[in-house]
Amino acid sequence: MTVLDDKLTPLLGAKTAKALSGSLGIETVADLLRHYPRRYDERGSLTDIGGLELGEHVTVMARIEKVLRRTMRARAGTILEVTITDGRRKLQLAFFNQAFRERELKINKTGLFAGKVTAFRNNLQLANPEYELLEGDDLHESVMDEFLGIMPVYPAAQGIQSWAIARAVRQVLDTLDDVDEDPMPAELLAAKKLESLHDALRQIHRPESWPRLESAKRRLKWDEAMSVQLIFAQRRHSAVTRPAPVCAPKAGGLLEAFDQRLPFELTPGQHEVGAKIAESLSVEHPMNLLLQGEVGSGKTIVALRAMLQAVDSGRQAAMLAPTEVLAAQHARSLRDMLGDLGQAGELGAAENATKLTLLTGSLPAKERKQALLDAASGAAGIVVGTHALIQDTVSFADLGFVVVDEQHRFGVEQRDALRSRGAGGTSPHVLVMTATPIPRTVAMTVYGDLETASLRDMPAGRSPISTTVVPVAEKPKWLDRVWDRVAEDARKGNQAYVVCPRIGDEPASDKSDKRPPLAVLDVAGELAAGPLQGLTVGVLHGRMPPDEKDAVMRAFAAGKVDVLVATTVIEVGVNVPNSTVMVIMDADRFGVSQLHQLRGRVGRGSKPGLCLLVTEALEGTTTRERLDAVESTTDGFELSQLDLEIRREGDILGSAQSGKRSGLKLLSLLRDEEIIAEARTYAQEIVTEDPALEKHSGLARMLATVVDAERAEYLEKS
Repeated sequence: MTVLDDKLTPLLGAKTAKALSGSLGIETVADLLRHYPRRYDERGSLTDIGGLELGEHVTVMARIEKVLRRTMRARAGTILEVTITDGRRKLQLAFFNQAFRERELKINKTGLFAGKVTAFRNNLQLANPEYELLEGDDLHESVMDEFLGIMPVYPAAQGIQSWAIARAVRQVLDTLDDVDEDPMPAELLAAKKLESLHDALRQIHRPESWPRLESAKRRLKWDEAMSVQLIFAQRRHSAVTRPAPVCAPKAGGLLEAFDQRLPFELTPGQHEVGAKIAESLSVEHPMNLLLQGEVGSGKTIVALRAMLQAVDSGRQAAMLAPTEVLAAQHARSLRDMLGDLGQAGELGAAENATKLTLLTGSLPAKERKQALLDAASGAAGIVVGTHALIQDTVSFADLGFVVVDEQHRFGVEQRDALRSRGAGGTSPHVLVMTATPIPRTVAMTVYGDLETASLRDMPAGRSPISTTVVPVAEKPKWLDRVWDRVAEDARKGNQAYVVCPRIGDEPASDKSDKRPPLAVLDVAGELAAGPLQGLTVGVLHGRMPPDEKDAVMRAFAAGKVDVLVATTVIEVGVNVPNSTVMVIMDADRFGVSQLHQLRGRVGRGSKPGLCLLVTEALEGTTTRERLDAVESTTDGFELSQLDLEIRREGDILGSAQSGKRSGLKLLSLLRDEEIIAEARTYAQEIVTEDPALEKHSGLARMLATVVDAERAEYLEKS
């Protein structure tokens, strides 16, 4: 009999096993049975041909309506043209120099046809498709049997078709022994009324009915949810096994002095999150918290207050930013907020002041040496930097607290490297911040090693931002008005950003009919010589030398540059209150959350902000739908859910490319929030009692099968 760990070659033969392995990464019986159908048809119903896309590898079930053999004019040989229909739409098949197929491709026969969708004379077609006829001679009885009742259609790839996978699954199921040990705990199966793994695997591939199929799907979704949540529960457990330095509040310390000087009231959300962080810093279990909040919701002030609590306790705090521009911006902003409280060692410093040090990879040798010394000696209570902070050459006297800005730019490995910087075998508390609100299911499934907190309210006095889509393909004159508006604002003493998706110094790409994305270097020159002539136009992008980038940002912040043409290097953290207009060129090239982040750079002062989304996308398209969504609301939490619905969860989770196994095939971040949340609770309970899953060997094996090594690594680095 066959068991889940068996290799496929002895069961299916070398040819089929090699095709499954090479095209889909399927090696074992378990791999094959976890390769679930992507949809189901009922025997007798015809697959809808409508909606096929060019370049897509498809399998269609249809009836042959017409067969025509003719001689090709351009070259010697024949072409067999076959027209098939699903009852509503038609599709052309073309077989080149295969006239012999006319003997079996008879009118009114029904079959499965698979190939890549191409176009010929404005008609969709499959050229030299593979096929299996589903009626007729005894040769196809096994295929007929396979597709009786509810017919599974499998994700296929070049080299192996859906029906070949179905035949392989049938062979395996016919000899599969009962799955003796169900990996799921018996009490969980009973509590959630889940099918056994053995029954679920059979019903997902050969369902007796639609209700049995849904029951099988529900059980296998639990497998996926539990596998992911067990990985994160183990990570959370591992993170708290090392003690954290206790950073208790101190009466009469820096934090108290800072709060007394604040020229504004903290929002209720800032008070609530601040209290939660203060409590977490005061115990010896490391805090690992994801703080999400709207652009401008005041996350930085929350982080600074927490850093001052760490400094008050005699520890150091570090702030990690994704770019040198943002690190320098944070350092300036924190210094401005601290005033003489952050000027230790300088004339005029407050009595109990600390020192703030900037440490990046491009600092001049003398400044870098001093910054390293400040961190290592403890002279700097707060150290701000880029990934340079986690290099082995950087040491801290007593690192108690780490702030990671913009989590999506960093991976778990980088956070772990900072965690190891604690003194005496301790692990610093970690606060991760993001201005891109994350739907709850994504937070649990992609950032599952972190607890979460949110800032939903905005500080008083925050200026409104209006957003307008500028559809230049339909209304080209609107672009002239865009530049008129930028010039008008500049004449009033305001400033503007113009964002482009490309720098412009990249090597020429392959020729394509599609226009390349607009580039900073090109657009800046055209604007300076054309509609914005007479204004000071600056340029900023990621490949500029760090000192140049810093000089440009300083000039812009000082009002010496009217218009800054930049890439998304200004997406996060850049704070110039005098900026009132944001023009995003080729806005359709950016994601919903990224557009929301970018527009958060304007309206940061007393004047309202305006964001203009310039696009050639046509009304009614999915692309335009995304831009219309950004135009319709400034609620980042609402947009994050819209983004998930538009992009689909595959993009969020890093879906496998064609030909690779995907770790999560059934679980949906849109529809399965309840399963994900319950699985998280169960996984935490199991790992708390059995961290290494030594008493749950079935679950340990399930992890390796359901979430393969590649996907587990992706989830850990997300």
